[in-house]
Amino acid sequence: MERKLSEDTPNAPGAGDGEGDDPHVEFLRLLLRDAPAVEYERPLVQARAQGRSREELAQLEEAKLLALRVRTVLSDRRRRESELSALFETANDLAGMRDLDQVLRAIVDRARTLLGTDVAYLTLRDTSVTDGDTAMRVTSGSVSARFQQLRLGPGEGLGGLVAQTALPYVTANYFTDARFVHTDTIDSGVRDEGLVAILGVPLQLNGRVIGVLFAANRRERPFSHAEVALLGSLATHASIAIDTANLIEGTRSALEELNEVNQRLTRHSGAVERAADAHDRLTDLVLHGGGVEEVEAAVSAVLGGAVTVYDASMHAERLAAPELAEAVGASQSSGRAVPTSDGGWVAAAMAGGEALGAVVLEGVTLDGADQRILERAAMVIALLLVMRRSASEAENRVRGDLLDALLEAPGRDPDGLRRRAERLGADLDAGHAVVVVEAPEAHQGRLRAAAMHLAETSGGLAGTRAGTTVLALPGSTATKVGHTVVRTLRAAVGTDVTAGTAGPTTGLASFSARHAEALRCLRTLVALGRHGEVAAPEDLGFLGLLLGGDRDVAGFVDSVLGPLLDYDARRDTALVETLRAYFTCGASLARTKDALHIHVNTVTQRLERVGRLIGSDWHEPERALELQLALRLHTLLQGGLGDEEEGAGPYRP
Repeated sequence: MERKLSEDTPNAPGAGDGEGDDPHVEFLRLLLRDAPAVEYERPLVQARAQGRSREELAQLEEAKLLALRVRTVLSDRRRRESELSALFETANDLAGMRDLDQVLRAIVDRARTLLGTDVAYLTLRDTSVTDGDTAMRVTSGSVSARFQQLRLGPGEGLGGLVAQTALPYVTANYFTDARFVHTDTIDSGVRDEGLVAILGVPLQLNGRVIGVLFAANRRERPFSHAEVALLGSLATHASIAIDTANLIEGTRSALEELNEVNQRLTRHSGAVERAADAHDRLTDLVLHGGGVEEVEAAVSAVLGGAVTVYDASMHAERLAAPELAEAVGASQSSGRAVPTSDGGWVAAAMAGGEALGAVVLEGVTLDGADQRILERAAMVIALLLVMRRSASEAENRVRGDLLDALLEAPGRDPDGLRRRAERLGADLDAGHAVVVVEAPEAHQGRLRAAAMHLAETSGGLAGTRAGTTVLALPGSTATKVGHTVVRTLRAAVGTDVTAGTAGPTTGLASFSARHAEALRCLRTLVALGRHGEVAAPEDLGFLGLLLGGDRDVAGFVDSVLGPLLDYDARRDTALVETLRAYFTCGASLARTKDALHIHVNTVTQRLERVGRLIGSDWHEPERALELQLALRLHTLLQGGLGDEEEGAGPYRP
């Protein structure tokens, strides 16, 4: 009989409801959607209710049994396919691992997952003794320290028997199984872990047992032949992976020893040559006006490692980090290069007893001659930092003054502003992004210093206004520039910074407007609690649209929530708070009363009062959306938005 597609679909309305369908077809539908076994009784129940004959009921019973057998066969095949797929993935994963501990951990984790047991563990033969003991090496799911330190002698317990015979053994209840040699040590450990059912298979390599792989449950469980075979297959792959990891580890150790000998031989012969080369390079850099970056590159090229210079005025938090602070202090006291806890080297940059920074070298081991090269480099760095600090302080004052003039009175002397900017390497007629940045009070000094440095190196301007740090940097995309600023300043200051950005500018007169937009974005982020983020007006979605320009946000909020706000102010009630919690809790009275810690009847009474004040249709979709938007903006206005914008006053007294 032909049927429409909607009737043949298991989820279609009317499908499988027993009305007019052939019950035999219903079994096919149940198989198609892999229904639970209990649902296969439904066609029989419906047939009996319809008064079908005994012969028809017998046929349906037979069809049910056949369908259940097909379901079992399909389930077994899916399980086997899943196991084979997992085993194949395991083999691929193990083949790519080179570290022995990583291989062992992967083996037991995958064994536990494949067999669905409470615990999986692995013992390896102890090569330091000749009696054939196997010792616990790695576990997954274990909670007992005693169990994790077990050692099995030949033939002892299930694992000792597997290691001795090279055959798999399985028991549904270890403590009642008389096939195994029970010892107090092993039984105490197994009992402490709470294990009952245990399956163990040998790990063999070249006909020799190198260990045992186990899967165990904390309750009785008869492991099937398929599960024994699955764990055995995993053990075969695991043995190969273990052998490969051992070979690689041995090869790696041999290579490391050879490399160490070779390095010792070449290090001494090249020390004098490197010292002479370093002296020539540093002298040439100083004579030709080279900077800190050039010294970093020169020292790195001579010593062969990664050199980083930390300026105390910009990287104070990094220098105070535990891994550096102790070494920097020791270098300042001794005047010598000293090793760090992580294998690097530090030389303090000092001038007249003042700590100006430090030179950090990573990636190499220094001998006496190379240490002296690093110390000479630190002296040159100190000289350059003194010179750079003096020049930078003067230039930063000029950049800040220029930015203030540009934001306050760009039309007073535009040509003069352009000439001043040109001397600083800035082009005010090109597009700039204005970024307003804020950081915790304790970090304001480092934030300003880092911002000045960023402006200097980017051909932009920087200064401070009303407790915020302001940058004007070349760029056509405000968001991109803002993210660069936040990423750079966060790394320099060592804490999260929040920034609003706007742009690009279109001439001198537009800098002030872009600054106002960027400041508005910053205040919006702060009000939303999105500290550590950066946003341009277009990134704030509808909030940016509503809060931008000269839109009367307070008027909109007053028009929607005015009666509720007035009522709360006169009666000292919490209607607005209740309405906000109601929407936040998905219009659930129960969740709202929990959020407000009041009785559900109180919530109901307050919402009824809301309906009387603003209309009974307040919960309709259109009104509800308008109310939620007004509540969101009300929250922002309470957080201070609008108080410092042009043309906007405080929302409500």
